[in-house]
Amino acid sequence: MQNRRKPLLFTAGLALALTVGGAARLSAQEVKVEEHVLPNGMKLLLVPRPDEPTVAAGWVAKVGSVNERIGMTGISHLFEHMMFKGTDSIGTKDFAKDKEIMAEQEKVRAEMRVEESKMRAELRRGTIDDIAKPENKTARYKELEKKFDELVKAQRDLLVKNEFDRIYTKNGASGMNAFTMNDLTAYFITVPKNKLELWFWMESDRLFHPVFREFYSERDVVYEERRMRVESTPTGRLDEAFESIFWHSTPYTWPVIGYPSDVANITKEEADDYFATYYAPNNVTAVLVGAFDPKDAVRLAEEYFGRIPRGKTPPPEIITLPPKWDYDVVLEGEADTNPQCEVRWHTVPFQHKDSYPLQILAEILNGRTGRLFKSMVLPADGVATQAYARSNGFGEPGKYAGSFAVGAEAKEGKTPQELEQKILSEVAKLQKEPVPAEELQKVKNNVAANSFRRLSSNFPILLQLLVYEGYGDYKELNEGPKKLAAVTAEDLQRVAKQYLVKTNQAAALYTRKAGTAQAEDPALAEVPEQMRPMIKGALQRISQEKDAAKLKEQVGKMEAQSAQVPPEMKKGFDLLLTKARERLTELEKTEKK
Repeated sequence: MQNRRKPLLFTAGLALALTVGGAARLSAQEVKVEEHVLPNGMKLLLVPRPDEPTVAAGWVAKVGSVNERIGMTGISHLFEHMMFKGTDSIGTKDFAKDKEIMAEQEKVRAEMRVEESKMRAELRRGTIDDIAKPENKTARYKELEKKFDELVKAQRDLLVKNEFDRIYTKNGASGMNAFTMNDLTAYFITVPKNKLELWFWMESDRLFHPVFREFYSERDVVYEERRMRVESTPTGRLDEAFESIFWHSTPYTWPVIGYPSDVANITKEEADDYFATYYAPNNVTAVLVGAFDPKDAVRLAEEYFGRIPRGKTPPPEIITLPPKWDYDVVLEGEADTNPQCEVRWHTVPFQHKDSYPLQILAEILNGRTGRLFKSMVLPADGVATQAYARSNGFGEPGKYAGSFAVGAEAKEGKTPQELEQKILSEVAKLQKEPVPAEELQKVKNNVAANSFRRLSSNFPILLQLLVYEGYGDYKELNEGPKKLAAVTAEDLQRVAKQYLVKTNQAAALYTRKAGTAQAEDPALAEVPEQMRPMIKGALQRISQEKDAAKLKEQVGKMEAQSAQVPPEMKKGFDLLLTKARERLTELEKTEKK
């Protein structure tokens, strides 16, 4: 199954896979975090590391797709795009004129929405078949559309493209990026230690004086992203359907990227209200890791972030709870892909006492020494080319609900049903027989080693703090390992019996369409099993990219962050970078012809 998290920014996805993936963190080393809260409610987390030459800096808004509603799905992800459009002093040659144009755009868009409502009514009556077709648009809509396009062009003449990024780059910063998840949205960059005040000014300015330039035209970028992630991938639509089925009756049921019809109709007024609620300082936490003086950092935070008023309306609490799942659901589909299967169970959210044994249980199954590889991949008569397990893994919902998944890709001649049977047989063993002490300790040792490496540099520490704080408690970075270390074989058997049962499961079974050849890049064999679905999805998107300029920019960002990629992610990262460079060369040759 392809991961449903937004992986357009390859480096962000790769780094996050390390910090919130299936691997637990069992290091005896603790990260000393200083916590400060400004009068406006904004939290500041500081991890001084004086021997480092740079500072990994970021902030997390505690908002994601879970905070949306039908009619506004995708707005959290849209904000991730809009927050790079600048402020009243960054991104435009003439802010006064820019502001006038945006006001006029709003008037025209209001009239366009009236016409769109008429066209939707015609669509429901069957008079037209698609409101996007030019021949189905009303005469008035066509007039307004032409006027709006003229306003967009006028605004673009005033824009200073990518000025936010250029200011940072000019001052030695690197790796500026962001990501949106179901439960949070985070922004980050690495800056030289003598440019920390620049970071405070830049980030506070886009929180205090954001200007959502190209608000309506930027949605086209989101549409293209959705096309690459969903419509143009072999299993994209099936994966989206499976997610909707599995998470039904919860705010996790819609995709992070949103539904196209919703994204197309989000208004600027709705966006302003959403920003005022969820991007208020009382819903934001800033994190610094690296070479800085904590006293100076607090002073700068008070000077820059402290000037932003507290939000007038507190973010509403998420109160929708998942209903009890009393049945076994199976989704079957055909796709241009190798046969595959994922079995998934409803479990528990972040910091639930049972989330820790479930994380260890996933690691018992994972890896080249794990049970799945030994039973499904390694034997000559094995049924799978790869297999994985995850508990609240990368990109998965985690703050309000949880899941445990086991999946595999079939060897030639094997079926998804055979994969499902083998997966369930491995789960049955975990329910019937306690995990031997030696096997359990080996897994804990491996996880501890990985955890230790993730505390060795600024960037991984920053990302872990951003994600944990977004989920609700940054202290999990230090407290989680203690709880994981206390997991017993009895705990593993208990959670397997309690959660991994037929009346709590759903399965997705994908078969290959007739005439579709099985093919896979041999280099994927060097990538860890649990990472392969994500890497394969990213490779697919790279191969379909048609915009050389966009890909060139992405390659540059990947190259800038190459040194920050932890060792266990290096092979997957290098494969993506190699393929991105190759695709870029192809596109540039085509453009020259």
